[in-house]
Amino acid sequence: MTRRRTPGGATGVGAVCVLVASVLWGTTGTAATFAPAVGPLAIGAVAMGLGGLLQALVAAPRIRREAPRLRAHKGVVLVGLLSVGAYPLAFYSSMHLAGVAAGTVVSIGSAPLASALIERVVDGRRLTRRWTTGAVLGLSGTVLLCAAEAAGARSGSGARSAGETVLGVGLGLVAGLTYALYSWAAHRLISRGVTSGAAMGTVFGLGGLLLMPVLLATGGPLLASWTNAAVGVYMALVPMFAGYVLFGWGLAHVPASTATTLSLLEPAVAAVLAVLVVGERLPLPGWAGIALVVGCLAVLTLPTRTTVRPRAATTGADGAARTDTAALAGHAETP
Repeated sequence: MTRRRTPGGATGVGAVCVLVASVLWGTTGTAATFAPAVGPLAIGAVAMGLGGLLQALVAAPRIRREAPRLRAHKGVVLVGLLSVGAYPLAFYSSMHLAGVAAGTVVSIGSAPLASALIERVVDGRRLTRRWTTGAVLGLSGTVLLCAAEAAGARSGSGARSAGETVLGVGLGLVAGLTYALYSWAAHRLISRGVTSGAAMGTVFGLGGLLLMPVLLATGGPLLASWTNAAVGVYMALVPMFAGYVLFGWGLAHVPASTATTLSLLEPAVAAVLAVLVVGERLPLPGWAGIALVVGCLAVLTLPTRTTVRPRAATTGADGAARTDTAALAGHAETP
């Protein structure tokens, strides 16, 4: 009796990398509150711009070695770099207008659906029941969390106008789409033989270059105080550089749709930090939403059982017993 080998261990490591990256990303909204004089465009440009350029610098030797392969997929690279350039501007503007938790929830919560649609249309990838179950739990949790945050914003002293909230939600949807697009682009490059370092360094480095004019135009307040500068350095080095290096490792082992679903941990972390550090209040439905997100993560990260079947013995023309290995095909469950 034998087992069919599955990449379950590698998938588990990839999932852990994405989850750790999501925890780091969940700190960005709270970190930005320590530099209130710095606008959302400057925060997005310094975080993703400098973080992306640093990724490209570290991965420069790999990028040079794999340049022919990257040029062969220049269309995918173009989609990725444009999405990287647009994502932080939409994401941080969404948080600024709709609130830290609500902006994060809409941006990250919409990404799995966008990612699944991209993979279905472009790659013809079928969605598994496990992913669907996890996505339903996660998206239900993000909806509850978003509703709770919206109710708290209306009842608080700093209530936002309906127009600001609607615009913030709209920008959050743009952020979710661009997040899904650059995740797909990076995974596509990796699946075509480009190493994760070269793929992420290229896509994020070129996207970072696009953000430099925005940083030059809006980044003056970052130099106005040591606190503002420290926030900018933290955003670029920790959640963006370290976080996206981990995300790239994760994309080497899990599909983009799974990675974006796992990143639903980010709004839960953002909401908890907003309560513990910023002083925001989270109603009971918000905590219920966080519990559903945790359930989503459990569904997607728990190991799957592998069905083990004995080899089918057949008799050859010479009378010897042979093993029909084809009878084993297709019996290992995959997430």
